[in-house]
Amino acid sequence: MSEYLRRHDGVVTLAQARAAGLSKHSVSRHVRSGRWRRCSEGVYFADDRPFTDAARVRAAVWSYGDRAAASGLAAAWWHGLTGFAPPVVEVTVPRDSNGRVHDGSVVRRRDLADPDVDEVRGLRVTAAPLTVLEAAVKRRDGAKLFDAALQRDFHLRELWQVHLRNKGRHGSPAARRLLRAAGDGARSEGERLLVGILQRAGLSGWQANYPLSGYVIDIAFVAAKVAIEVDGFAFHSDHEAFQNDRLRQNVISVAGWQILRFTWLDLTEYPERVLATIRAAIRA
Repeated sequence: MSEYLRRHDGVVTLAQARAAGLSKHSVSRHVRSGRWRRCSEGVYFADDRPFTDAARVRAAVWSYGDRAAASGLAAAWWHGLTGFAPPVVEVTVPRDSNGRVHDGSVVRRRDLADPDVDEVRGLRVTAAPLTVLEAAVKRRDGAKLFDAALQRDFHLRELWQVHLRNKGRHGSPAARRLLRAAGDGARSEGERLLVGILQRAGLSGWQANYPLSGYVIDIAFVAAKVAIEVDGFAFHSDHEAFQNDRLRQNVISVAGWQILRFTWLDLTEYPERVLATIRAAIRA
């Protein structure tokens, strides 16, 4: 049992303790003696160690039964996609589950497909691709999380498949926008964001899709000769696209224009900084 507790952050369920050979009476004796702390009905923590974030997440998920899974930001932290455990643990349970919600957790009732559930370090969690989509739309800087995932081992096609398999879930429209921005619609989606930033700031004197030296500039401040190019997500560039962009940039520079480049991430996470840079350039 001590090795089991070590591997599971000090958390154990009554069923697991019984399977390891402890009687219900033995479990009660551990609780009465103070060696084990009762976290919820049938879930205990061996109180001879720190109650870590991992123990807190595990205890929260196990308190909803063996069909529950960590999801959202709790799953993202468990997968190592984020650096900090959320204060409230999101737990996904089947639609036919019942019972009260425990303190420190929030419950989502839905039926997950088998490919969308994984077991990581002995805990059921939403599989990494679904976790990326769901966690990214829950954070203000979610585009960073999404961008970082795509620079790791996650593939856009796989994320689209997961999204379509889970249509209608909470946050689905926002996830679709992220997927579109990361795919073939990256530049157009980014251009729309930039146009919105310029319009809300009341900046004028710019033209979209301005032709210059055989190329089309995304946004051009013609009088100031400032060309703004939108690159989509930071990761979204293969070798050929990189070379073409450098050639395009050189041609525009030779024509006497100053070039500003912003990624989709810049436009979503740092719009004020983008705006300040543009204002400085057109004043120069």
